[in-house]
Amino acid sequence: MEFKPELITLGQHAKQAARALMSAGTEGKNAALHNIAGTLKEYAQEILTANAVDVKRAEEKGLKKSLLSRLTLTPKQIDGICDGVRDVIQLPDPVGRGEMWTRPNGLRIEKISVPLGVIGIIYEARPNVTVDAAALCLKSGNACLLRGGSEAAESNKVLVRLIAKAISDAGLPSASVQLVPAGDRVYAEQLMRLNGYVDVIIPRGGAGLIQSVVTNATVPVIETGAGICHAFVHRDADLDKALAVVYNAKTNYPSVCNALETLLVDDAIAAAFLPRLADMLSAGSVEMRACAKTRQHIPAARPATDQDWQTEHNDMILNMRTVTDIDEALDHIYQYSTKHSETILTESYPAAQRFLKEVDAAAVYVNASTRFTDGNRFGFGAEIGISTQKLHARGPMGLPELTTSKYMIYGDGHIV
Repeated sequence: MEFKPELITLGQHAKQAARALMSAGTEGKNAALHNIAGTLKEYAQEILTANAVDVKRAEEKGLKKSLLSRLTLTPKQIDGICDGVRDVIQLPDPVGRGEMWTRPNGLRIEKISVPLGVIGIIYEARPNVTVDAAALCLKSGNACLLRGGSEAAESNKVLVRLIAKAISDAGLPSASVQLVPAGDRVYAEQLMRLNGYVDVIIPRGGAGLIQSVVTNATVPVIETGAGICHAFVHRDADLDKALAVVYNAKTNYPSVCNALETLLVDDAIAAAFLPRLADMLSAGSVEMRACAKTRQHIPAARPATDQDWQTEHNDMILNMRTVTDIDEALDHIYQYSTKHSETILTESYPAAQRFLKEVDAAAVYVNASTRFTDGNRFGFGAEIGISTQKLHARGPMGLPELTTSKYMIYGDGHIV
């Protein structure tokens, strides 16, 4: 493959920056983060002006309402983004943590955490991810190459320019955070294969984007995101509690990966639960797509198809299925789960424990909304994404997950 010359240049600069960041201390990294927060606040109007151009273009293209919501920035959101950067300053530096032990022969071995190096991040129309990713990578000592969606191109150009300036003013390489052009898909395709310059790729977005990266990348990938999240209302559920949790998980922020997509209801309580839930969902403008048994209780629901069970709607749409018992619920989740977040609503301890043990997902809940699968909610601070794989990292990825290990061995002329 003949790589774009400008992409090679970005990779070279990123490698140089990563080398410098390896020895950057906590104080220096925090100073750069402080500059980033202040600079973004100072130039908030410039960011909003660029974002308005993106939003207008997206509206003209007919971008889905839920995606428009993720794209749009407001003064309040920019304040929140700046606060998020300041929060990262307060988090412990993950670099250099570890342990040491001495072997019987006197050889001393130390294991410490070190940056991954250069992280490529491919994501969709969410300008806030640009800042989150830059802040987390910087604090963990990594350089990053950011490839955002074309819908947010103008916003991201301004954000990365301001971030790079703020980092440079703090005495660290401006190339610590660089933007990969968004107008041509070739750049994304080649970024996935930029071995020798990029150490890991992290995709953030819908299932299509994630699978494209997983399938085509030659650089190691940390798979994140796609969330076909389920809630199972067990026959021993507190129905009032279950109504509140289900409604929150679906409507609080439907376009994110930890939002509820499929509801499974135990047949034993379906008649008592489903009509009440339908009233709430209808009032909240949620479209219901249901199996035949569920539609006996909610005639207004549309028939669900097999494709619905496999779809992350990211919208005010809820799949609904009535199941015979917990066995059928577990079978459905096993078949359709993307291993992100699943929850059971029940007052039965045995049922809860069985669900926790048998469901294979990054986050498994009892009597709580799936919307809690988030770095901030877990107490990690900001996150780079939700890993749904099992190697290296799983679940919300905070600063420690952006490091790897290095062994340092101290000898005194030791030989085998």
